[in-house]
Amino acid sequence: MKKDSEKIGVELEALRVVAESTNRVTPPALEKTLIEHHGLTKKEVKAIVRELVSDGELAYTYEFGSTFLELSFNKPVRVSPHVVLKPPGHHFEPESEDVVIVIKPGAAFGDGRHPTSRLAVRGIEYVLQRFAVNMDAGQTRMLDIGTGSGLLVLAAVKMGIHRGVGIDIDPAARSEARENVSLNRLAGQIEISDHYLESIEGPFNLVTANLRYPTLKNIGSCLRKIIHPTGFTVFSGIRSHESADLIKAYGRKSFEFLWQEETHNWAGIAFKRVA
Repeated sequence: MKKDSEKIGVELEALRVVAESTNRVTPPALEKTLIEHHGLTKKEVKAIVRELVSDGELAYTYEFGSTFLELSFNKPVRVSPHVVLKPPGHHFEPESEDVVIVIKPGAAFGDGRHPTSRLAVRGIEYVLQRFAVNMDAGQTRMLDIGTGSGLLVLAAVKMGIHRGVGIDIDPAARSEARENVSLNRLAGQIEISDHYLESIEGPFNLVTANLRYPTLKNIGSCLRKIIHPTGFTVFSGIRSHESADLIKAYGRKSFEFLWQEETHNWAGIAFKRVA
């Protein structure tokens, strides 16, 4: 077995490969990469992977009869420069500018595991850090469309938005979102609703949506009606090859493109409404 320092290097590479791969990583694929790059035996590689899983750094997931390795979220995980997601009951000692969000694992989408959730959080952080000067203190509102676990509305409110609304047609998602709002002690600032987008009244300083490309493209006209004249949108759920078309579509509706980040063939995009 490798020396401690060499073993740590192998572990860090294993985590990097899983985090940065554009495709989901199977155990055999990770083992092959580590064997080729570090000259390890298959037995040594398997032991290192087992230890990473045991330590809560990696987790096995199963889908359509296949096994994959993903970063474990059964512990505090940093998903953006200042946002950390923490399961209930886990301790985390934050830095002075950290925003810690308690998210209980459940059936609803948005616990941070998926790249689109992390991209959306990063987009929210980008907008609120760089453009907070355009927002009236204590009067800002945000809307999260298809809120799932409530992650995005929680992130926005914890980063400075005064009041938030999360809408979702799934009753299970609404129940989990309300529980996460309660866990973060934000029931007085966040409303979780079953309202449809068409019935929502603005204005909102920020609208977020982690939805697929066709839906995001179709709701542009509706969003323009409810977004504050100097408001922002943060979108995720977009495949990288779809982003250019979405940017053009929103440009035609008087939205200025501000930010884009890509990972694992997914993209996050932020716009500002312009007159």
